[in-house]
Amino acid sequence: MKAVIFFLIILSLPLLSQTENGTKPADPAGYLPNFHFDAYNYQSNQPGKTRVDVYVEVPFEGIQFLKIPSGFSAVYNVTVSFFDESKEKLQLEKTWSETVVSPNFENTTSKNNFNLSLKSFDLAPANYFVRVEVEDKDSKKNAVRESKFTVRNFSDSHFSMSDILLISKQLIINGDKKMIPNISRNVSANKNGLPIYYEIYADTSANLNAEYDIKDNKDKNVINSTQTSELKKGVNPVSYTINVPELSMGEYNLLVDLKDKDGKTIAQTQKKFISHWVGLPSSITDLDKAIDEMVYIAKPSDLDKIKEAKTKEEKLKLFSEFWKAKDPTKTTEENEVFSEYYRRVAYANEHFKNYMEGWRSDMGMVFITLGPPNNVERYPYEIDSKPYEVWDYYDINKRFVFVDQTGFGDYRLVNPVYGSWWKYRQ
Repeated sequence: MKAVIFFLIILSLPLLSQTENGTKPADPAGYLPNFHFDAYNYQSNQPGKTRVDVYVEVPFEGIQFLKIPSGFSAVYNVTVSFFDESKEKLQLEKTWSETVVSPNFENTTSKNNFNLSLKSFDLAPANYFVRVEVEDKDSKKNAVRESKFTVRNFSDSHFSMSDILLISKQLIINGDKKMIPNISRNVSANKNGLPIYYEIYADTSANLNAEYDIKDNKDKNVINSTQTSELKKGVNPVSYTINVPELSMGEYNLLVDLKDKDGKTIAQTQKKFISHWVGLPSSITDLDKAIDEMVYIAKPSDLDKIKEAKTKEEKLKLFSEFWKAKDPTKTTEENEVFSEYYRRVAYANEHFKNYMEGWRSDMGMVFITLGPPNNVERYPYEIDSKPYEVWDYYDINKRFVFVDQTGFGDYRLVNPVYGSWWKYRQ
């Protein structure tokens, strides 16, 4: 019991310290401002080009609001850069500022609120490397997301299809239907189905069938449906809702095939998404794995009880009950310990992965258990020693030394670890 209490205290400590890079003041655990972005291919009005729409979704909790006469305001800058595939030559870049105003403080702290921005780029079809940076104006915190992106060519066939836009909500505003895109690609079970939007480009009118398939990560088909499309020459916008039963957590791929009367595919588009269960962080896509990751906070008996559940519903119930018991503020919707724990797991998986997943590494163990260190000293090029790092936690008077024994970034903890939290390491 003392070990659990100690861990909860550690999780609730103010994280106004140094990040693990040791060179600048930390944001809370190095995650903020957290944001999502996604890019989509559409037909362009410019010959030889493709229009790429880039959406950037920034949650209110990731930016700093200041008091103004009418409520609260936050300002952040967004920079979207397209490089060639080698990342060496900048092809196109746009920077803009976003101002978010909220009439009350409660809205600024809600995890359900976010600001969505959209910018369009006209690019030649090719493989690119896209980089998106968000910087909060007042706190100066910034975060970067990067990924490869292929700009498609829509001029080389009689029929073609844009990328698929997942829709989170559809609203009627002043008589017009408005769609709010799902940029995070996280989809939860919804009795109203999975709404999507895409465009079909045709150089002649035709009646064709659009076949919808959803495949799991093992390429097994779990959903199939068909829609008849009466196409006109030019751009044909398509809004369609797929009847989706409850999916297991994990990654899925939605494929849309445009087929002629003989059943031959003449155009195809696809979109990957992640299915998650309501009440769980979007970073959790595998319940069994999430249970394994509880090793630094749960007793072996608690883990065994959850893992031995006969059904997934019972397993989820026991998992939820475990974390509910750890909730320090049971009168609020947010379970701070639960959210913080899996934020640390996600950070460890992203930054400390080597021969094993980041959460299993020694650095991951310390980071998940204690959070970001107050200070880090790095020694990557010492002549008389192997590369090593020193992490200091001033609040609890502890120091951890990690040595790269192999020279390939495999940092292992070398100094003895004392304290009741150590027994959670397996």
